[in-house]
Amino acid sequence: MKAIRNLAVFFTLFMLGAALIFFNVSRKYTYTKRDIVYYNDQLYKAEEGFLQGMPEEGLEAKYGCYIIMSKELDDPELAELYSAYAFVLDFAPGGEYLGKIAWKDELNRFEQTKADFLKASLILWGIVLLSGYFLLFLIWLLYARPLHQLENFSREIAKGNLDIRLPRHRVNIFGSFTEAFDIMREELKAARAREIEAEIARKELVASLSHDIKTPLSVIKATTEVLDLKLEGMKEVQTAEETDKRVQEALGLTSVITSKADTIGLLMSEMMHANMEELELIEVKAEEENSTEIEEFIRKLDGYGKITIEDHIPPCLVLMDRLRMEQVIDNVIGNSHKYAGTEIKVSFEQMDSILMADGKEGSFICIRISDSGPGVSEEDLPLIAEKYYRGKNAKENNGYGLGLYLVKCYMNKMGGGMEYYNDNGFVVELMIRKV
Repeated sequence: MKAIRNLAVFFTLFMLGAALIFFNVSRKYTYTKRDIVYYNDQLYKAEEGFLQGMPEEGLEAKYGCYIIMSKELDDPELAELYSAYAFVLDFAPGGEYLGKIAWKDELNRFEQTKADFLKASLILWGIVLLSGYFLLFLIWLLYARPLHQLENFSREIAKGNLDIRLPRHRVNIFGSFTEAFDIMREELKAARAREIEAEIARKELVASLSHDIKTPLSVIKATTEVLDLKLEGMKEVQTAEETDKRVQEALGLTSVITSKADTIGLLMSEMMHANMEELELIEVKAEEENSTEIEEFIRKLDGYGKITIEDHIPPCLVLMDRLRMEQVIDNVIGNSHKYAGTEIKVSFEQMDSILMADGKEGSFICIRISDSGPGVSEEDLPLIAEKYYRGKNAKENNGYGLGLYLVKCYMNKMGGGMEYYNDNGFVVELMIRKV
């Protein structure tokens, strides 16, 4: 603060000195009227000298005037004098009108003022120049040199060297800032240690959960296999139509359980073998698949409540990863069921000539999934597809803020995309690329 105060005092003194110079220059110049008596006296002397035989050149040199021996008012030389604001009188020696006599007093005054102003400006310029050099020296001494040390310190911190200490000097005006920088280094060092500990704990937790989940999954699969055998046996023995219908429904449910158990088993296997990998590095293999399988994925999710498929998906070949696409559909419909709790509507639309990221045009199938809930707040809407972000309405529901983030990630890796918006509820549009 002391250095800043000294600079402020120096700047104030400099500005006062500059103002004083301009004030003195301005005082020197005051507006003065023409002295008519003086010019009449000069005219009289010039006329007397002319009558005594003095030549025009001598009179002009002696009295600082211009003599125009012309009685024409439009004389070019006379017109030039008028344009220069010259003071012009009639030249009539002995009472005989011979022409005009003029003095360029305004022009002379302007030239003198210009010369004086240039002199004052050069003096002020010199003061500014010297003051600027002095100011630059102070800035280097008080600011640039300490900042250079901070720059070297920051470079070492960026390299990960958290053991380096920032030297402190008594004359360093950044004393408190330097201390804060060193505190930051200590905090970063402690945070790095905590991060390593947390990462180890996370890996242990993920591995433990993966192992624990795989055990009940094996029991579920074994149970469904036994249930399948028993229901098949019931189908062969029972002949009543109603019994047969219920058996068919039970068989459908067991197939769904088996399918979901296989899906979770694959996911848990990935977690066990790649628990150190980031979510973005999960492998997605987009292959040619029949589009009608997507409709089957949706039909298997009737456990989420009423799902209305408004039309059929156009049959064609699309690029998708079956496992990832099933996850995507499950995540989107599961979110609608969790946060809206209303009927879920699904529709399909074929879209051609869509501009892709590489600048080429492609054809897509748009899967539109909507609910009739309150939607997402305008504040949360731009952020809900970000990793770990959970909106205000998610506080009462369990989750990690990864659902829509994974949907976006998987759809992009399959060559498609995702859009979402509010329209009398929350709407998610999944774009899957046609082959």
